[in-house]
Amino acid sequence: MIVIVGYILVLACVLGGYAMAGGSFGVLLHAAPHELFVILGAALGAFLVSNNTKTIKATVRSLPKLLKGSKYTKVRSMELMSMLYDVLSKARKEGLMAIEQDIDDPDKSPLFAKYPNIQADHHLMEFITDYLRMMVSGNLNAHEIEALIDHEIETHHHEAMVPVGAIQAVGDGLPAFGIVAAVLGVVKTMASVGASPAVLGAMIAGALVGTFLGILLAYGFVSPLANLASQKADEATKELQCVKATLLASVQGYAPAIALEFGRKVLYSTERPSFSELEDHVKGRKAAAT
Repeated sequence: MIVIVGYILVLACVLGGYAMAGGSFGVLLHAAPHELFVILGAALGAFLVSNNTKTIKATVRSLPKLLKGSKYTKVRSMELMSMLYDVLSKARKEGLMAIEQDIDDPDKSPLFAKYPNIQADHHLMEFITDYLRMMVSGNLNAHEIEALIDHEIETHHHEAMVPVGAIQAVGDGLPAFGIVAAVLGVVKTMASVGASPAVLGAMIAGALVGTFLGILLAYGFVSPLANLASQKADEATKELQCVKATLLASVQGYAPAIALEFGRKVLYSTERPSFSELEDHVKGRKAAAT
């Protein structure tokens, strides 16, 4: 929603300032359709040429998510850490083999079912259960698991940043395509050099609309979207790092409550619950379960 509000504000301020200066919207309305056809068509073509099929599909899939607010909130962080606490507590009290059935089929696990928002995130659940499975097997030490987690997080972050680069490349190219549209307008104007000054003035004004639209689309619409996508990728990576810190602390022998502290400290301050908030949340869920 905030994205739509931002776009409306961009248009309102730009066009409102133009109107306050006495600008005529007739020129914009007359020139905008064919100028947009040149700019957007060229940008789309360049996007298709410069990216492989996987990048194109990933970028298209990411666009609807960018229009939504961030799902990485303090509430989600507390739910995630409560789930990790339950899993690690069960493993500590009943043995690692007690959680084997839960991690083998997390969609049907009553342990994970208490946390539907986390359970619905299949990538996160796969990340958690894969390393819990390694802990159950007992064949890897903490350093080996940490190295493997780091490699997976690095791969995840790289994949998440692929649409960011593709969107940013389009944003970087839009001003140039705006100039292309403007040059075409100038070429048309020069071919009509014998026309009256009023006609030539209108044609030159129409040509300059291309430069205006290219710059506006780049810095008012597309580049901010790429920056938002980058922020969302960083938030997803930070969540995985929180899981990593918690599980590694458990592997090294720390009690579940202390392991949670390792994970809690990794989170951004805006999503990080305080020690007392997390403790109260965990206790509240335990009381509700009993």
